[in-house]
Amino acid sequence: MKLNQLSDNPGARKARIRWGRGIGSGKGKTAGRGHKGQLARTGVALNGFEGGQMPIYRRLPKRGFINPFTRKPEIVNIGRIQAAIDSGALDGAQPITIDALKKAGIVGKGLDGVRLLGDGTIKAKVAIEVSTATPSAVAAVEAAGGTVKTLAVRKSAEPPKEKKKKKDKNAKKKTAAAEE
Repeated sequence: MKLNQLSDNPGARKARIRWGRGIGSGKGKTAGRGHKGQLARTGVALNGFEGGQMPIYRRLPKRGFINPFTRKPEIVNIGRIQAAIDSGALDGAQPITIDALKKAGIVGKGLDGVRLLGDGTIKAKVAIEVSTATPSAVAAVEAAGGTVKTLAVRKSAEPPKEKKKKKDKNAKKKTAAAEE
C-alpha cells in the first residue's frame, strides 16, 4: 500500500446537494422552495412566525425577571492559588489580596469581589483577603497554617436617600378639631 492508494471507505464522504442544477437532479428549477410566495424569495427570515397562528412566544405567559443588582463574584480555587505560588506568580510571604490576584492574572477586574472555593489543596502558609470564602476553603487554608479574611462587599457609593414624608392636607382641620 502506498500513500497515493489511501482513500476513505465508500460512502464516508457524502457530496453536498447542488441546488437548482436541472430537473434531472431532482432539486432543479425551484430548488425545493416551491412556487412563488415569500419563502421562495431570498433574504427572508421569519423567525417565530407561525403562518398567522398565535406564535408560541405570545401563547405562553411572561415569567420572572432579571435582577439588575445581582453580583457575580469571580471564583478562585485554593489549588489555583497554590499553583500560582509554586510558579512564582504570587508571593506566599505577602498577604494575597484581590489586587495581588489581579496582578498575577488569576482574576479579571473583580468588580463584584472574589470568592474563594475549596477545590484543590494548599500547602503554603498564606494570609488571604477575599470578598467571601466557603467553609471548606477556610478550613483548608487554616489547616495549612494560614488565615482567610473576608472583606465587606463593595456597595454603591451613595448612601440611601431618605423618603420624604407626605404633607397632610387636613392637618389644620385635625388640630382645630382636637382643640375643641
